[in-house]
Amino acid sequence: FTSVKLSSLRHHLKTHSDEKCHVCHLCPKAFRTATLLHNHVNTHTGNKPHKCSECDTAFVTRGELSRHRRYKHTLEKPFKCTVCEYSSVEASKMRRHVRSHTGERPYPCPLCSYASKDAYKLKRHMLTHTGEKRYECYVCQARFTQSGTMKIHMLQKHGENVPKHQCPHCNTFLSRKSDLGVHLRNLHSYMEEAVKCRDCEAAFHERYAFLQHRKTHRNEKKFRCAQCSCTCNQ
Repeated sequence: FTSVKLSSLRHHLKTHSDEKCHVCHLCPKAFRTATLLHNHVNTHTGNKPHKCSECDTAFVTRGELSRHRRYKHTLEKPFKCTVCEYSSVEASKMRRHVRSHTGERPYPCPLCSYASKDAYKLKRHMLTHTGEKRYECYVCQARFTQSGTMKIHMLQKHGENVPKHQCPHCNTFLSRKSDLGVHLRNLHSYMEEAVKCRDCEAAFHERYAFLQHRKTHRNEKKFRCAQCSCTCNQ
């Protein structure tokens, strides 16, 4: 990060600090900056100062307003991938997309060899260790650890009147054709730059093949004690 303004640099440095000195007077939460606290207090009061000039919608933060305008009005996608033709409304989505090219997985599971390109998927994965089943089928009340598993259940068990789109390359079922398109682009499209496995020499030009390969390392015990026969996966 570089800036011509010292104040901007100071503001940016706060994003690296764990110090949260701005405390909300309505709840126990605390924040790194006064701006974050101000936005949080607005969620308590219901104040939405950032109003859209093209419709009646209003938002707590300027960032939310910018995203709204891009999604609903301008349809602008300013964040463009330098490797493929993907473009995004949000910078965070672009960062996740770039990891599909680099193979970077900055969110590792502390209990197994799984690692994710975003924090949300890691949280979802952790449910497989805790056994918590937070997703419930509203038809038969069966419970699942992941929303995707529940959706497949709904389509296969209760979806007689729901259009089913099965991926031609794997066993995934999707309810909408647009979802199938996203699935094909994200998992089955050819990538010019191969994704390399961090545990062996394998490399893949398809994301799905890479993910299937990673499963072969999931229970692999690659760390061997030099003093005895004990082996561990971490």
